[in-house]
Amino acid sequence: MKNMELNELYLVRPERFPDPEATARASGADDLLTGAVMCDTLEQALAGCQLVFATSARLRTLAWPQVDARGCGEMIAERTDVERVAVIFGREHSGLTNEELGRSHFLVHIPVNPEFSSLNLGAAVQVIAYETMMARQREMATSRERDELAPMEDVERFYKHLEETMIQVGFLDPANPKHLMQRLRRLYNRAQLERIEINILRGILTETQKRLAGNK
Repeated sequence: MKNMELNELYLVRPERFPDPEATARASGADDLLTGAVMCDTLEQALAGCQLVFATSARLRTLAWPQVDARGCGEMIAERTDVERVAVIFGREHSGLTNEELGRSHFLVHIPVNPEFSSLNLGAAVQVIAYETMMARQREMATSRERDELAPMEDVERFYKHLEETMIQVGFLDPANPKHLMQRLRRLYNRAQLERIEINILRGILTETQKRLAGNK
């Protein structure tokens, strides 16, 4: 991370930390470890983030908006001057769960030899970090005017509000939800909702709930 000019590290329930092996391997980047933020949940780690990428070595049954490592770097370079961006890396042996993936806007897949697809976590981090730094240095990103993207905690509150309202109108059966909420997450995450758009959508849901309450 320090080689590639990245300095904000968040760790979610690390198996052991601090750890002498990590300090030894840091080899001069001890300040990055010292400044690492410990989090109990992924939601806590993503608080305040407006654009989230999740890395995965395998594609999922439910298709997710996808970019390669270079595309990820370019999108990050476009956004980091005005918005807070996160890249989620999963566990060394099992990666990210589908629920964790659902917290992201894009899945980042690093194309490799299909006959030897094993890529360890450290290598994956370095590839993404390198592409991000190169995108910044090339100044490929062009600034574009748009309203600020909604923080992930606001997006999560919207999803809870949406699920609650769909249950109230009878559109979602909580006993048999299937993949409806996951598909709706994919739809809205693909749109990269802005703050004002989240407010509009939640306003619609609130008015719907008021009308339902008034008709009882």
